[in-house]
Amino acid sequence: MNKVIALVGMTGCGKTEVADFLKEKGFPVVRFGDVTDEEIKKRGLVLNEENEKMVREGLRKDEGMAVYAKLNAPRIDKALEKNSVVADGLYSFEEYLYMNDYYGDKLVLIAVYASPKTRYKRLASRKVRPLNEDEACSRDFSEIENLNKGGPIVMADYTIVNESSVEELKANVEKIMKELK
Repeated sequence: MNKVIALVGMTGCGKTEVADFLKEKGFPVVRFGDVTDEEIKKRGLVLNEENEKMVREGLRKDEGMAVYAKLNAPRIDKALEKNSVVADGLYSFEEYLYMNDYYGDKLVLIAVYASPKTRYKRLASRKVRPLNEDEACSRDFSEIENLNKGGPIVMADYTIVNESSVEELKANVEKIMKELK
């Protein structure tokens, strides 16, 4: 049975690294954040942290906390017809509830964890959408308080601690993928 492998975790923890690794392994990836990026472009705004936050929180306020899961479900369904699919960046508890109800036993949550210190260092040096420590900390609080991001992390079927090398991260992902076969 094909699975929906949903990646959860705080910004900078390594979700995209996991998604990219699984993509290299042949899994299609549906990035939840594409909804935000597309909406920012549609509105003619600059892609930056302030506009991302406004769109992320605004869409959820206007259309409900599960909106990203609902908007991405058709893309996931299409990919799921042929293979297991990676859902990169499930955020809210309501998204988790929607996905759990919609996909049932097909849904597998993998939480990627890294300490704030580690994440903030990574975020400051990333090439796309870098964040300084204050911006990263502010985003953490916003996502926890306004987007209910903690719930899916707590409900994860698997947790990977990503405090060291990319190689170790990939080895941990490989272990989980073997269990899912």
